[in-house]
Amino acid sequence: MFKYETHLHTSPASRCARATVEENLIYYKKLGYDGVFITNHFIDGNINIDQSASYEDKLQVFFADYEEALELAPSIGIRVFLGTETSYKGTDFLVYGLPKEWYFAHPEISDMKPKAKLELMARDGALIIQAHPFREAGYIDHIRLFPRSVHGVEVINACRTEFENAIAEQYAKNYRLLRFAGTDNHVGPLKATLAGMCSETPIFDELDFAHRVLNDRMQIFTLNTEA
Repeated sequence: MFKYETHLHTSPASRCARATVEENLIYYKKLGYDGVFITNHFIDGNINIDQSASYEDKLQVFFADYEEALELAPSIGIRVFLGTETSYKGTDFLVYGLPKEWYFAHPEISDMKPKAKLELMARDGALIIQAHPFREAGYIDHIRLFPRSVHGVEVINACRTEFENAIAEQYAKNYRLLRFAGTDNHVGPLKATLAGMCSETPIFDELDFAHRVLNDRMQIFTLNTEA
């Protein structure tokens, strides 16, 4: 099976990440992964940007780690794919299938409400997954759900509790949403329990990945490196 990390944060783009792009790529290569999706916090989330900078300059910061990963990937022997984690008051959505150029062409997303933004992204071919939908944290005042604006939800997030993941599983079942998994790795090699999506044949690109997920041609997996 070909394994893919679908939810990965790198430093310095994501403010909350502790591992560099290179550290992450080497780690996942050692674990036998075929590829990783760099899903750093978008400019509406926990990202290392100057909030007074222009939209275009913010995007340059956001894409810097992804571009670095693309340069390093061939020598390490692992594939790199683009994703984003867009946020609204602590509610996060993983977005796959939109190229870098799409974001530069749509500065209006900075001012859009989440429902409208997600609908625009989906209309233009994106796969939308709500990350850790039942996450509880001090900075989240309440849980927000968007069942009519996403294709699926993370039913396994390797950083969340069994209870939160179990509720997400039931939520996906009740709303007939796609089941999805990711590690939400912020610490690279220090993260021993992982989750992601796998397939019997390698994916070609982000759109191929989105198409396979939407057509139930990817499987969830978990991995414990300490076992």
